[in-house]
Amino acid sequence: MSGHLAPPVSDRDHAQGDAAAPVTLVEYGDYQCPHCGRAYPIIKRVQKRLGARLRFIYRNFPLTEIHPDALHAAEAAEAVGEQGGATAFWHMHDLIFEHQQDLGDGALGKLATKAGADATRVLADLSAGTFEERVREDFMSGVRSGVNGTPTFFINGKRFDGSWDEDSLVAALEAAT
Repeated sequence: MSGHLAPPVSDRDHAQGDAAAPVTLVEYGDYQCPHCGRAYPIIKRVQKRLGARLRFIYRNFPLTEIHPDALHAAEAAEAVGEQGGATAFWHMHDLIFEHQQDLGDGALGKLATKAGADATRVLADLSAGTFEERVREDFMSGVRSGVNGTPTFFINGKRFDGSWDEDSLVAALEAAT
């Protein structure tokens, strides 16, 4: 782990798991990034393996220069979360990663419907840039923490630069408890 620190987790973060869990894994991710797409099922398996010992936080870090649909994907997840709460946000998060090959606005609207949100409202929020500032706040917190690519992970606030294959990540998380 390097010396870079992530901002402390707060109520504004999207979290899965108990706030009292002994270890917190923060991911700065980009919904269109193929590496984040590969990390997505690994994180799911790590969460299963660690259970109540792990809290997972997802923060938006859309690399819009190389992933033109990443910003709207992040904004759509935020819009769905605003409409339906944490469960809806995480459902949309999962759907976006599971359908990463098509993240145009029309596809995001269909995913929003599957996540239980009003797609018309989500698309209106995308048009208006309603959640652009929220995504930018995540992005800037990552920049301040030394994030320059995705996915970037932090374990209990400290940047993790090791391999994020399942066994390596589980070992690092268990060592942090």
